[in-house]
Formats: sequence, C-alpha cells, structure tokens
Amino acid sequence: MKRTLFVISVIVTASSSAPAQVTIDVSKITCDEFVKYEIADPKQIGAWISGYYHGVHSNPILDEQKVLQTANKVEEYCFKHPDALVMKAVESILGPQ
Repeated sequence: MKRTLFVISVIVTASSSAPAQVTIDVSKITCDEFVKYEIADPKQIGAWISGYYHGVHSNPILDEQKVLQTANKVEEYCFKHPDALVMKAVESILGPQ
C-alpha cells in the first residue's frame, strides 16, 4: 500500500512540474502588448510574422536585415497606435497581403 501511494505521488509530482504548453493567437496581439513585451520579445514576434507573410507568398527567402527593419517599423507604428492589432500594423507597413 505504501509503495502504491509513493508511486502515485511521484506521478502526480512529475506531471505537475512539467512545463505548461502555451498557445498564442498572434492575430489578437495588440500593439500595446507588443511594445510592452507582454507576450514575448517583439523581435521574436516580428520574426514569426515575417515567416507567416513569407509563407503566405510562398517565398522561402529570409532577409534578416529586412526582418529587423520591418520589426523596427512595426514597433514605431505601435508606439503611435497602442490599440491597433500587430497584424494590422504589419499590413499597413507592408501593404495588403
């Protein structure tokens, strides 16, 4: 009986200490959340968005310099429009996709 309780407590402890899986709906990230690092580092979000737009256009080329420039432009836009969605900010900078 003690052995069974020990095994159960080990399983419960191990499962409760596992990191939680987090999903993020990027289409709902606001500019305010973006510039305040509330979701993740803006450069990481910018890299994901760049990959998304490149994927939409079947463009496998990644220009790191251009990604950083776009991320900086999005950050500037977001400081001026904190209630806007980041995806809308990107569309306004890159044009309709």
